[in-house]
Amino acid sequence: MALILIHPYPDGQWADVRLQGILRSALGGISVRTIRSMEKLPPLQGEKLLFAIPLGDTGINLEYIKLLRYLRQNPHALDGCTAGLIVDAANQLYTKSTASELVMAANQAGCAFLGRPLVEATASLSNFTIQAQNLHTDLLGAYHAAARELVLRLERESFTKKERPHLLVLHASNHSKSNTMALWSALRRRLGTQFDYTEVGLRNGTLSDCSGCPYTMCLHFGEQGGCFYGGVMQNEVYPALRRCDGVVMLCPNYNDAISANLTAFINRLTALFRQTRFYDKALFALVVSGYSGNDILARQLISAMNMNKSFYLPGRFVRMETANVPGEAMASEGIEERLDEFAQNILYTMCKTGK
Repeated sequence: MALILIHPYPDGQWADVRLQGILRSALGGISVRTIRSMEKLPPLQGEKLLFAIPLGDTGINLEYIKLLRYLRQNPHALDGCTAGLIVDAANQLYTKSTASELVMAANQAGCAFLGRPLVEATASLSNFTIQAQNLHTDLLGAYHAAARELVLRLERESFTKKERPHLLVLHASNHSKSNTMALWSALRRRLGTQFDYTEVGLRNGTLSDCSGCPYTMCLHFGEQGGCFYGGVMQNEVYPALRRCDGVVMLCPNYNDAISANLTAFINRLTALFRQTRFYDKALFALVVSGYSGNDILARQLISAMNMNKSFYLPGRFVRMETANVPGEAMASEGIEERLDEFAQNILYTMCKTGK
């Protein structure tokens, strides 16, 4: 099966020169079908996709905007697809924000993404400094290597379903009042006995945020299976992460951001991440906003957990709801059907017997 390269034309040809060189080396020896005009997108269900976006110096690519519109208008356009992406800019900004925007739209259209699916290139390539040192090459050489490694993983990797998967569920909410917890309770009833579960509450006072230990100290404690600051992360969360097959994050919207304790959890993953990758662990989420902003939190999860911490992102990984007063989420019109659909997506992604 050929890899599908979705490579929108840039606003100016100069903006695509470096990216085209990267693609020639990354795709060498691989069967590729290229789509450059977003007016000519064919049905793409079940394909392996590589998005390659040249942003120029403004962070804007009008052909890419057409792609974004197409994905948002066609919620089943990429059902069954798996993808990675390369974003190249002629300034120091917009690569990560564009990437999270694209992944969000493609994911809602049914596309899954590898763990760490993004290769981003700022104008200076300074974001490749550590990789270049590790590979004993220059910044451009590290860019070439990262793109090739992404393409090879995209060709070869697939998410493995399990007979009885283990889900780690993380929250920092009050059970009695939380719309998010009410949604999880209803979702868990639908998932039933096909999973093993570990639920960990990260309420105030149970979790310290990462304090930015020196790299060698963080690496040392990570290699020992822990963290300098210990606590619930070392005693409960790290062991549960090692044995789980998927993580469900329950995220109410606090000021258009993930709550402080869940953010601390993500930050404290660094010690474990130093010696463990999470490519084989799926990420799901329930996100609830009082008024608006669900997509902002979903993109934060994509950036932090999928792009940085390497969790596999299944198609339609997140169920987003709007609710303010207690009980409103479960009383909203159509909620039973939406939860049925989300539960079925988790079952299909995780379980060998999932339909």
